[in-house]
Amino acid sequence: MNDQKYPIGPFRAKENYSSEELSALIDQISELPEKLSASVQGFSQQQLDTPYREGGWTVRQVIHHLADSHLNSYIRFKWTLTEDQPVIKAYNEKAWAVTAETQLDPALSLNFLKSLHAKWTALLKLLSKEDLNKSFIHPESGKAVPLNRLIALYAWHGNHHLAHITSLKEREGWK
Repeated sequence: MNDQKYPIGPFRAKENYSSEELSALIDQISELPEKLSASVQGFSQQQLDTPYREGGWTVRQVIHHLADSHLNSYIRFKWTLTEDQPVIKAYNEKAWAVTAETQLDPALSLNFLKSLHAKWTALLKLLSKEDLNKSFIHPESGKAVPLNRLIALYAWHGNHHLAHITSLKEREGWK
């Protein structure tokens, strides 16, 4: 395993999550925007445009990717809560990572993530056990994905990309 690609390891879904585990995962999602903002505070333009690994996205792109990805996740939650096992829309994250606005100030996405995560985690904290077991169908795999697993995935996803930035910062000796 390349630890620059998976600094916290790959995502490993569990079959079931306890209410305590889900609460801790929701807290991780809630805390991500502040941790992400703190991790890049004082970064220069050159640092923001440094890839976290050879062939990887720049720090700027990672931040914009998190906003895009977590927005898609929020929408997937809403579809799943309001439709009967919907087939969600997949998106090309690599193509989204190079659209024009991904070269702009990452504060756009940091501010967006703060608001999005506040609303998203408010929703997550109100889900019933029945809601958490609802699922959507992913069009690429054809598999049902329950919302409790999606919470775990996105807690991991945020921490995964945060670790890309913090491990780069540590390797480069950036303050």
